[in-house]
Amino acid sequence: MQTDILGEPYTQRVIELPDDDQGKVVATLVSRKAPGSSTRAVLYVHGFNDYFFQTHLADFFIARGYDFYALDLRKYGRSLLTHQTPNFTRSMAEYFPELDEAARVIREEEGHDQLVVAAHSTGGLITALWAEARADRNIVDGLWLNSPFLDINAPWFMRRPAVSAVGSLAQRAPYRVIPLKMPGLYGRSLHRDHDGEWDYRVDWKPVIGFPVRVAWLKAIRTGQRRVHRGLDLKVPVLVGCSTASYRLREWSEQAHEADAVLNVDHIVRWAPALGRRLTLVRVPGGKHDLTLSRRPARDQFFEESDRWLTTHLH
Repeated sequence: MQTDILGEPYTQRVIELPDDDQGKVVATLVSRKAPGSSTRAVLYVHGFNDYFFQTHLADFFIARGYDFYALDLRKYGRSLLTHQTPNFTRSMAEYFPELDEAARVIREEEGHDQLVVAAHSTGGLITALWAEARADRNIVDGLWLNSPFLDINAPWFMRRPAVSAVGSLAQRAPYRVIPLKMPGLYGRSLHRDHDGEWDYRVDWKPVIGFPVRVAWLKAIRTGQRRVHRGLDLKVPVLVGCSTASYRLREWSEQAHEADAVLNVDHIVRWAPALGRRLTLVRVPGGKHDLTLSRRPARDQFFEESDRWLTTHLH
């Protein structure tokens, strides 16, 4: 246990994981305790091209009596080692071991009897699949999903052939980069050195984003198809997303008022497949990460989140 890069009161511990084809693998569990003694905890999992830096999100949960934890998954952020390909995976299930260990630490070592899993974008897909796979262990008491990555943001006639094309290629050349034109509009809307208000490490969260590789895309589509078939989670699930997607390829101030990464209609379509105890929240003016939206959108999302926590987890 050591002081985190965010400084006090954040601490971190490294989770050692089995080596893979690129060598050493770790994940990083960041924590901050609520005042006094709490038996409730929240575990936050970031999205693609991301890591945990949103201290105001931790403030929100701490103010409601939750001990706060955040997991930088293998090959992301604090856990990215110099010999590794950033954000690479062959399966969403590759992340289950660090989620298992984080939950063990939170529940068994540190004595929490309630665990809410909060996740953004790709983290929402990963944690939903993990919660379903671990349903018989009663690890997760609720899922708070911020713009979960439940479908590819492309027309249907492009999504279907793309899956077929990358399937066999992922076996032969898993690290091959898919040539995509990434305008970086979302990153531009976030970082304070561009048109945003937030400060974070652009080596861990590049404005344009890390390259997309074929094995990663296959893993994403495999996970999404599993969600589309239905997970039937028994715990309360909150899904939040913007009311609009940003569809332009060039910069506009409108990028501050919509999801510039995912098609929000896809999120609304597939959210009911997660489980029957679903609460869906649409946020006017919300960005892809609703907690990084401009006010009043992010305030509204936090208000809705507070209402959900109070109603479903107390």
